Amino acid sequence: MQRRPLLALAVMSVGAMLCAPSLADETYPNKPVRIIVPFPPGGTSDVMARMVAAPLAKELGQPVLVENLGGAGGTIGSARAAKATPDGYTLLLTGVGSNAVAHGLDPKLAYDSVKDFMHISQIHSGPNVLVVHPDVPFKSFREMVEWVRKNPGKLNYGYTHAASGHMAMELLKQVASQCPPGVKSCNGFFMVGIPYRGGGPMMTDLLGNQIPMIFINQDAALPHVRAGKLRALAVTSKERNPLFPDVPTIAESGLQGYEALSWSGLSAVRGTPQPVVDKIEAAMKRIMAMPEIKQRMESVGFVVPPSGATHYTKFVKDEIDLWSKVIKTAGIKAE
Repeated sequence: MQRRPLLALAVMSVGAMLCAPSLADETYPNKPVRIIVPFPPGGTSDVMARMVAAPLAKELGQPVLVENLGGAGGTIGSARAAKATPDGYTLLLTGVGSNAVAHGLDPKLAYDSVKDFMHISQIHSGPNVLVVHPDVPFKSFREMVEWVRKNPGKLNYGYTHAASGHMAMELLKQVASQCPPGVKSCNGFFMVGIPYRGGGPMMTDLLGNQIPMIFINQDAALPHVRAGKLRALAVTSKERNPLFPDVPTIAESGLQGYEALSWSGLSAVRGTPQPVVDKIEAAMKRIMAMPEIKQRMESVGFVVPPSGATHYTKFVKDEIDLWSKVIKTAGIKAE
């Protein structure tokens, strides 16, 4: 007669154990946390990771270490992170190249940025700037679009394969190729791309008037624009950039809906206990709201985006969809 109550009590106890957070979840973290940056030291991704690592360490009460695992456009370090133990002690600095563009370039990628990661918080976003040599025969973005439509194939541009500037240019060509409302036929929007191995040589050739136009990150463009060596025609964000307040966006210049961003964020391995993810998310919300973080970002033209896992999870998926479509349409392949 007593076996049934005892059995019911045992089942209830097991159920409570399954539903309640584990002791490890409650004491997280009790050792150092690492952030894998899938790029070499010194780049924007590395800078963003190190910017949040120090305040995150204070929030969590444990050291937060940045580990650079570069190679193959960020895919090597990202694949390594995807295979890490899902306990919250290995985080990944995710970004547009390795967690959006890479999916369009390689359908057999060793990881799935949607299925293999839990996206906790976006850290930054920033536009590219369309810059031209001052000797080009147009003064504004609208004039450039009209010039290219009247002179298809006569304007060159530089690009680095699969970089954010390359993607911004491909999106521009696809959007600008569509005829304006009410126009049944047009010449399209055809330009010739000149590939470069890196942004340094590309910028050198632009300054030397060997190529007339490129998309480049806003911080790299700023000193040359201020010095009058280059002219900024437009920025790729939906809103004007604080570093270039007088430079219009591509969207407001006539190509409505256009947006192409460089971005990064913090993600955990899929399967990380939800209480652990929640703790990191809450810490990141406090960090991204710090005035000193906002000031540091805006000083180099970056924007502090909306915080939180819900926003960042949807954002990553939308970026994968966008760039996969652009890459497929352009026929771009991985090198």
